[in-house]
Amino acid sequence: MQLTHEHQQVRDTLRRYIDEHINPHVDAWEEAEIFPAHQVFKGLGDLGLLGLTKPPEYGGAGLDYSYSMVMAETLGLVRCGAVPMAIGVQTDMCTPALARFGSDELKRQFLAPAIAGDQVGCIGVSEPGAGSDVSGIRSVARKDGGDYLISGQKMWITNSLQADWMCMLVGTGGANPHRNKSLVMVPMRDGPGGRLTPGIEVARKIRKIGMDASDTGLIYFDEVRVPQRHRIGEEGQGFIYQMQQFQEERLWAAANSLSTLDACIRETIDWARERRMFGGTLLDQQWVQFKLVELQTEVEALRALTWAAGERYVQGQDVLQWASMAKLKAGRLMRQVADTCLQFWGGMGFTWENRVSRLYRDGRLASIGGGADEVMMGIIAKTMGMARRERAG
Repeated sequence: MQLTHEHQQVRDTLRRYIDEHINPHVDAWEEAEIFPAHQVFKGLGDLGLLGLTKPPEYGGAGLDYSYSMVMAETLGLVRCGAVPMAIGVQTDMCTPALARFGSDELKRQFLAPAIAGDQVGCIGVSEPGAGSDVSGIRSVARKDGGDYLISGQKMWITNSLQADWMCMLVGTGGANPHRNKSLVMVPMRDGPGGRLTPGIEVARKIRKIGMDASDTGLIYFDEVRVPQRHRIGEEGQGFIYQMQQFQEERLWAAANSLSTLDACIRETIDWARERRMFGGTLLDQQWVQFKLVELQTEVEALRALTWAAGERYVQGQDVLQWASMAKLKAGRLMRQVADTCLQFWGGMGFTWENRVSRLYRDGRLASIGGGADEVMMGIIAKTMGMARRERAG
């Protein structure tokens, strides 16, 4: 894909914001196990970076998806995985279906303030008993007059402790697991930083082995009253809408990994050049050179695959197979590169503050979140004609 001066402007603007307003605080946010999402998002919103692909009439820039990929790749310069992931939830995970299928009223109420950075959103799909198997979710919305009464649980929900609203996948009736769910916009609070909506309980904040600065919650819903007009698009189409959102989420994840992987290898090279041993430096060892060459080659192959998928997506093609392959490869490389580079750092790689050890912890999620590796391989097998594809209708 041929990137333009406008793409570079987005990259430069975001890089400056990262250098000035994010990276100086990453260590403190990681220690606190949370970051000020409203503050960070408002800064990004003021720069026009939270709605690059969203409709101009709601504050977006109306650009094609290649700009989201540039943003995702540039966010890899953040010195942790948690903050980029939280930003990606806002831009590419909880808002695509809203922007594409939501009513004008919903877009003005939820999308416009999300683009401006005035509200923080989250996506409610995973549950204690259903993650990668989206068809198995058990949260339900039953009708009561003109409202839905929503009950259930959502788990592993990024941004949920600070979120103003959730784009929530719930069952709305019917036997077909691919036609009995809807996406509903659920206000989480009575205003930014305000009280929780009646019936919503933040059961607990989940402690993780990585992504420390990201607030991840287990949320309970007990007869939460939401107007039926808060439903996105048609009733029963939520599973299909969510599958479409996943294509962008997986492209985003692959693009976001690229700069992170580059930085891990580059900083390991710098370290190996200074690390003296056996009368020379670690980088003098040909085996070390060759291993780092192999890793960088794998990253460049991932970059080519990811941008080829992105180009097809911009052209309007179905990239289910390509996005799944890119996400699968990104997850594998996040593990392989971090583990190999950490070994070269020796004892220093086993320290908590080291960026490579942080990637070792943070990057492990890439093979789980947004569909585990095994789910990606199952999807790819179906697109290759090796496994049966369930019909949504």
